[in-house]
Amino acid sequence: MTMSEADAANELMRLAKAIAHHDRLYHAQDAPEISDAEYDALVRSNAELEAAFPHLIRADSPSRKVGHEVAASPLGKVTHEVRMMSLDNAFSDEEVEEFVARVRRFLALPPEAEVAMTAEDKIDGLSCSLRYENGKLVRAATRGDGQVGEDVTANVAHISDIPQVLTGDAPAVFEIRGEVYMAKADFAALNAAQEEKGDKLFANPRNAAAGSLRQKDAAVTASRPLRFLAHGWGAASAVPGETQFDVMQQIAAWGVPVSPLLVRCLSVEAMVEHFRSIGAQRPGLPYDIDGVVYKVDRLDWQERLGFVAKAPRWGLARKFPAERAETVIEAIDIQVGRTGKLTPVGRLRPVLVGGVTVTNVTLHNRDEIGRLGLRVGDRIVLQRAGDVIPQVVDNLTREEPREAYDFPDHCPECQSEAVAEEGEVDVRCTGGLICPAQRVERLRHFVSRGALDIEGLGEKTIIEFFGLGWLESPADIFRLRQRRADIVGREGWKDKSVDNLLAAIEAKRAPDAARLLFGLGIRHVGAVTARDLMKRFATLPALREVAQRAKAEDAEAAAELLGIEGVGPVVVEALGDFFHEPHNVAVWEDLLSEVSPPPYIVETKASAVAGKTVVFTGKLETMSRDEAKAQAEALGARAAGSVSAKTDLVVAGPGAGSKLKQAAALGIEVIDEAAWAEIVKAAG
Repeated sequence: MTMSEADAANELMRLAKAIAHHDRLYHAQDAPEISDAEYDALVRSNAELEAAFPHLIRADSPSRKVGHEVAASPLGKVTHEVRMMSLDNAFSDEEVEEFVARVRRFLALPPEAEVAMTAEDKIDGLSCSLRYENGKLVRAATRGDGQVGEDVTANVAHISDIPQVLTGDAPAVFEIRGEVYMAKADFAALNAAQEEKGDKLFANPRNAAAGSLRQKDAAVTASRPLRFLAHGWGAASAVPGETQFDVMQQIAAWGVPVSPLLVRCLSVEAMVEHFRSIGAQRPGLPYDIDGVVYKVDRLDWQERLGFVAKAPRWGLARKFPAERAETVIEAIDIQVGRTGKLTPVGRLRPVLVGGVTVTNVTLHNRDEIGRLGLRVGDRIVLQRAGDVIPQVVDNLTREEPREAYDFPDHCPECQSEAVAEEGEVDVRCTGGLICPAQRVERLRHFVSRGALDIEGLGEKTIIEFFGLGWLESPADIFRLRQRRADIVGREGWKDKSVDNLLAAIEAKRAPDAARLLFGLGIRHVGAVTARDLMKRFATLPALREVAQRAKAEDAEAAAELLGIEGVGPVVVEALGDFFHEPHNVAVWEDLLSEVSPPPYIVETKASAVAGKTVVFTGKLETMSRDEAKAQAEALGARAAGSVSAKTDLVVAGPGAGSKLKQAAALGIEVIDEAAWAEIVKAAG
């Protein structure tokens, strides 16, 4: 990939923000702006860049997230006992073949070993988990962010496909997972009824299903024709089968619908053929689908394969190609983000693409506008990646004589100069904390769920208090108690609501140090990177001291930062730049005069190797190297590729060479594969 490190870092940041924006629209608001194909294209670009520049993977990387956090909702929240994951995507026969090859390599299977897979159509609906205890439905929840979803138990009681009691014998606990959807014919009838009443029309069946299921009033859900198809399971006291296919058949026997197109495939050729067969049937199916899902059939192999970040190694979604449409750019607006980035947004003549009406499209940056020669009035071709996120793929009127778009060189919010740093494609406002757009966004980010998570201090309140001059920096949040008398009596604010807000703020006087660091919005320092940094330095002053030394070209300090997993040169530079700016230091010191984060302590899984660095060398006979590393990480250890003074343990198989000699020279403990298996077994 011919791209500079700086360009890659900026593109990864752009992709992370764009994907998070569209995740929020899709999962939390049921109002996607782009097609699935466009969304998948963004995710794919992100994955390719992360593979080429693994040291630049961001803490807020889309590859580490599932769905979207559950926002404030009248429905209760449910924490999933077993996380609801998403699936990695594929778009070609070759990628399906490579998926099977990866499974073989991970499991160290011989070439002649049969790898059976299930294949079924991928319903375009809303993920839902149904918890049955002793065969009786006790709870239903949406996926949410994979860990926390919304309680929709009362609502699913009105979906006829979902039995309140399973037929026959069922385990003490069994969570059935699948998709709530609306059939195409039912969707058309619902929109016809909405139009007749003069109500808002739904954009597509998926949005209609999601909006219908997530109603505060279950009677509204009851009036909507929702359906359900199961595709898997979560927590289970016992699993009634040894294969994916057999368990799905048992779920069907209990009275829960499964896809009629679910089959077991014994070869890559059969998997590809079933994909083509389903694609041919797609127009005539009663519901919308956006691809085919493959899963390793043997459950013992699924357990060994495990998971990466947000997806199982044993599953893959093969997606259908994107849909396209033509429309006109009627205006180009500039939005200023939290980091000061100026993002051009095309306002479009509304057009239907893949069942969704698209009115806006991000134009990404100045270079992208130039590449496509985009101007107001141009007729363009839109594509919805993966049938979700829209992107411009062509300009049909590039050659027409029209004045070129003049990208602004000053911020539209504060009129500060807007520039692109050397090697970067993004134009940014230089106004920093004097820029209203950045101040509000930085404050909103600071109190967000991933950062300090201050209940009651939402965007509307931040904008209100900012406009009154009460909030200009994070430290001002903790001085709001001095404004209590001013707040009480304002519209929407009574004694109890003000006291609740102030109590929520006071509860964060000793915040988690990693959350506080993430909340400051330092470029390239996302939630995961913030945790990695705090694991190493424990306190914020210690981190600042090393970052400032690294900025002053102290090689030892820079090496200390670069030695942290997930921290590369771009993060080191961003930290140095942040603490080099006097106004940033002033904000930092002002904040720490109001809060006292305790030293950061990491809780690791109880095992003999938790917190240690382990190196595997030689030939492993009972598992692949990938599986061994996955085991180490699951036990709270770090799996390194080379032996050094920081190595705590070496697991050596037959044929171990230089690494074994180096371990002996350094006096590092060495064990064989059988002893490693005992450590894994003892950890449970």
